[in-house]
Amino acid sequence: MLRIVTICLLLISQNVSADTFDHSRLDRLLQQHVVMQGQGEASAVDYAALAAKPGDLESYLQALSAVDKSEFEQWAESEQLAFLINAYNAFTLQLILTKYPDLDSIKDLGSLFRSPWKKAFVPLLGEQRSLDDIEHGLIRGSGRYAEPRIHFAVNCASIGCPALLNRAYQGDQLEQQLERQTRAFLSDRSRNRIEGGELQLSPIFKWYREDFEQGWRGSDNLSQFLLRYADPLGLNAAQRQQLQQQDLEIDFTDYNWLLNDVRS
Repeated sequence: MLRIVTICLLLISQNVSADTFDHSRLDRLLQQHVVMQGQGEASAVDYAALAAKPGDLESYLQALSAVDKSEFEQWAESEQLAFLINAYNAFTLQLILTKYPDLDSIKDLGSLFRSPWKKAFVPLLGEQRSLDDIEHGLIRGSGRYAEPRIHFAVNCASIGCPALLNRAYQGDQLEQQLERQTRAFLSDRSRNRIEGGELQLSPIFKWYREDFEQGWRGSDNLSQFLLRYADPLGLNAAQRQQLQQQDLEIDFTDYNWLLNDVRS
């Protein structure tokens, strides 16, 4: 009887491992090297400490690269999306470390003819990919996830970008993590604020406006999406009414491309 129970437990553990990916290495690394700021609306990375022990990041990246497409396709969509967000963020860290500390911005890693996001340096799901391939191909372009809040989770190593969370994304916590990141970012008055009767937003909402207008939870336009987050945006009753009627003027703030380094 004991042998039968042992075999059953082994089979269960194998099924669980086949349906999920272990992000614990990234989770530890982020807790050690990412400093959350304020109430979590921003963060900075200790790249110097990260560069001193590159093997920790490298071992996680190797584990990511070992996953093949057929294994990935067996996972729940939340597990897939957590995997892709973590991959984007982790490989971005690796990209920064290729030149750190001799850079002021991730843009310094590009050239006149190719942006850093188009470099095909990421071995993932059986192909050599770029960061753009992950974000715009696998996440946004697949049509599978239809999740606009990923824009507050993927991190471009810049001060203007939503915070790099100091925890790895997990499939079973993804809804709560995305919601927290969205609310935290929208509460940051350096990037989203009411000024002179005008709603000034991060240019993320300009660059990816279509993602916020594709019916996510009934939001068919940007105003409807923003109304869901009227509290973190700090809108009063009159401003909410204006936004609901699409009568609140919207403009966009500048984007700070400086590196999100703790030394900045």
